[in-house]
Amino acid sequence: MSNIIIVDDQATNRNLFSRLAKSISSDISVNAFADPLEALSWLSENTPDLIISDYKMPQMDGAELIRRIRELPALIDLPVVIVTVYEDREFRLQALEAGATDFLQSPVDHHEFATRARNLLKMRHQQLLLASRADGLERDLKHSERSREEALRDSSERLAQVIDTVPAMISAADRDGKILFTNAYQTRLLGLDPAKVVGQDATVLFGKVQGARSKSLDRVVWDTGRPISSFEEEFSDGRSEKRTVLTTKSPLRTSADAITAVLTTSIDISERKRAEAHLHHITHHDALTGLPNRIMLQERLSAEIVRSRRGSRIVALHLIDLDGFKPINDVLGHTAGDRFLIETAKRLTRVVGKSGTAARLGGDEFAVLQTGVTDEGAASDLAARIAEALSQPYELFGKPITTTASIGTSLHPHNAGNVEDLLRSANLAMHQAKSEGGNLHRFYVADMTMRAREAAELDTELRQAIAEEQFTLYYQPRMDLATGLIIGAEALLRWHRPGIGIVAPAMFLPRVEENGLILPIGEWVLKEACRRAVEWQHQGLPGIRVSVNLSALQFRKQDVSLLVTEILAETGLDATLLELEITESVMLEDTDAVVRDLHRLRELGVSISIDDFGVGYSSLQYVKHLPVDRIKVDRCFIRNITTDPNDAAILRAIVNLGHSLDLTIVGEGVETAEQLAHLRIEGCDEGQGYHLGKPMPVEEFIAFVKADRKHVYLA
Repeated sequence: MSNIIIVDDQATNRNLFSRLAKSISSDISVNAFADPLEALSWLSENTPDLIISDYKMPQMDGAELIRRIRELPALIDLPVVIVTVYEDREFRLQALEAGATDFLQSPVDHHEFATRARNLLKMRHQQLLLASRADGLERDLKHSERSREEALRDSSERLAQVIDTVPAMISAADRDGKILFTNAYQTRLLGLDPAKVVGQDATVLFGKVQGARSKSLDRVVWDTGRPISSFEEEFSDGRSEKRTVLTTKSPLRTSADAITAVLTTSIDISERKRAEAHLHHITHHDALTGLPNRIMLQERLSAEIVRSRRGSRIVALHLIDLDGFKPINDVLGHTAGDRFLIETAKRLTRVVGKSGTAARLGGDEFAVLQTGVTDEGAASDLAARIAEALSQPYELFGKPITTTASIGTSLHPHNAGNVEDLLRSANLAMHQAKSEGGNLHRFYVADMTMRAREAAELDTELRQAIAEEQFTLYYQPRMDLATGLIIGAEALLRWHRPGIGIVAPAMFLPRVEENGLILPIGEWVLKEACRRAVEWQHQGLPGIRVSVNLSALQFRKQDVSLLVTEILAETGLDATLLELEITESVMLEDTDAVVRDLHRLRELGVSISIDDFGVGYSSLQYVKHLPVDRIKVDRCFIRNITTDPNDAAILRAIVNLGHSLDLTIVGEGVETAEQLAHLRIEGCDEGQGYHLGKPMPVEEFIAFVKADRKHVYLA
């Protein structure tokens, strides 16, 4: 059984790393700590096989944690992996100096995590195996003093056999750097004769440069009496192939605690390093064109901005959008489109040459980072050459194809002081060129309206939010006022906006209505809400009706009844547990078409409610012709029902008339116990609001429903 310790102040990371660690093998146990001090207390009495720790924690950073760990004699050789978002070499050096064994870059690649942990556990088990075998040999020696010499001879042979079977390079050297022994694995890998290595200088094994380094590190062990934590190094094997190994150095001591040699152990991690290099390449390059992608472009932009500040140089960023790419895809197909993009990448690379970096950001959008810019004229000249190159005819399947490009250029430090602002301003300039008809080049200028800039930024962020699944759903409970039971929940959209946090829909829904993104977002909301409702049943919750808001644009652009039918079939949700909320604006659309859609939905078993009732154009006289099950009285009538007789009278009239039409009446915006009591007195059927339950993440909602809160509201 292997034991892995996770130290991270973030619960999400602890859970993720624990699951990844347990996935390595069925015989792995995991202990996770949020507090480094608690971890140190546990480690003072226990010895795990591997520690994985975050670098940045509130109590102490990863470097200090490692130093404290290395002070514990039992943990001096224990493998420690640091997880960090920092790519700065200084942080790595601090951790290495403290005794870190390895690093993982956050966000962690799951396969890389498992591979590194598996290798380090293997090395740890080999160290323990050697120690165990050595202890066994020592016990054998003490068992029979009469055969001491024979036991010593036998133990040496057995130890040699053990060392030879370990799949690691193992050797020992004396104070002068002479090789005392080396295992068969190492000599075989290096293509050397074991008999000719013993007694020779370390350079025989490691070569001149690496041998000198090895002897220097050995002297550190001799002088300090302490082992050197694992470090990476490269060497060439007997076939001149480059290999990367993880090396440790430890003192070998006599029974009198005198150092007799330094043991060097090296584990081959070449395969892992190749996987890392491949992963780095695919995460920094576009798969289709081979150009740098957005990640690499941002890294190079950041580096160039730093250099420009030291030398007062200008950095130009050109964003390029192909004006005629969509028809190529639509008419000639995606294969032709891919060839077109590959040829575009080649042309950009030729034009840019060594003066900068050409990158593909996605779709038909490219970027060029131009360095060594002396003035705006140089940037304008390159943009003109890019436009000229891309306007030349393309040959696709024997047909000449011609297109143009819209180019937007932003300059540092004139237009922006950082990478994000430089990309944003170039994007605004590109969209300005696009909006003027395309086939144009525009520089970013300060008098571009704030509204246009914010709209362009928001569109870009929203599309990225869809692609990267940044949206989530919160659920607000709805209560049956007669029983006090939670019978439903309204699914409310939230956006995990990078750099800002949770954003309410009022901040972005108007924009997605304008640009049409409400269609994919609305479809995702409907599918996610249905999927969650099915999960609730599997988790033992009673049948809870989930409510989803639909927009007028969805009724105009989509076959809503068909969409709902497909999602119900895909998720397996009982149609009676789905409620669709429509605003009164939906009724201003093609009424006949809307009524047909609503009737189809009702035939499926889906219930329909009208949201924000009473503040728009609808009336009960109008509603009676629609297939509606519920009306939700707008919160503006609920807010003052205990103090304003007019609001109380309006609520009473809506409840009485609604009941006469066999409609369920829902009171929205219930914020006080007094309002709740008044709704009950007036005969309102259901309630929703912060007093009954705020919108909450799904896990919190599940816990809320499972808790017996009934007495709180019925008292």
